[in-house]
Amino acid sequence: MPVQRSDARAFTLQAVTPVPAIRFENVRLAFAAGERDILALDKVSFDVAPGKITTVVGPSGCGKTTLLRLASGLIPVSGGSVLFNGSPVQGLNTAVGYVTQDSNLFPWLTALGNVEFPLAIRGVPLAERRERAKHWLRLVGLDGFEDYYPLQLSGGMQKRVSIVRTLIYEPAVVLLDEPFGALDAQTRMVLHHELLTLWSEKKSTMLFITHDLVEAITLSDQIVVMTRRPGCIKEIYQVPLGRPRNVFEIYLEKGFDEAYAVLWSHFKSEINVGAAEV
Repeated sequence: MPVQRSDARAFTLQAVTPVPAIRFENVRLAFAAGERDILALDKVSFDVAPGKITTVVGPSGCGKTTLLRLASGLIPVSGGSVLFNGSPVQGLNTAVGYVTQDSNLFPWLTALGNVEFPLAIRGVPLAERRERAKHWLRLVGLDGFEDYYPLQLSGGMQKRVSIVRTLIYEPAVVLLDEPFGALDAQTRMVLHHELLTLWSEKKSTMLFITHDLVEAITLSDQIVVMTRRPGCIKEIYQVPLGRPRNVFEIYLEKGFDEAYAVLWSHFKSEINVGAAEV
């Protein structure tokens, strides 16, 4: 009996595009200022892909932090929409983790207590949350510092605790608002390495805010360049560097020079740097 052959056309596989973790659709945001409104964001549209790191760069006051506040549901849009896993953000978005510019650790809790805290309020038993907290502290080189209080820790150590306190409960998306901005260059590189190590373990979705183009290239899969206020999207750039990345010699990575030149060409006009001044 002859074998029946299927009609290949009937079984054509369609490429499945994953739903963005976060989607900004034609977002507009205006703040009331006395008798007039100040337009902070205008017609902002971009996607944050699941399992990737998207970084937003732009001049001060362009609305970068505002994007995180919109994604977390802390403030509503004036126009357009913000979608989280395909659904509009309406009210506080408890599915995201938020790492702010300041460490914001509880001064009355030790490093271990701070990292355990998100698990404690979720009802995780003591033995389990302690084991998990110690594991995360080891990942960022803080074993031996579990019983230290924030004031006994350096700025870089406090930032490590702040980051793992957010990552330990495995939020679907992590929002990071210039978390390394106040640290020295050497500490920043170490924390870049540790952040990428943590990310590679869980493949969390991250939306990262920075002014630093090198930091953006080092960490990101995608970089969104914003204009001066009102913040609009000037360019969306896919970083050509492979993974894993050597953050300590990132300038030697193939594609780094090209990426930096492209980003700087878009960025410099937004901070009023003329060609003769560069």
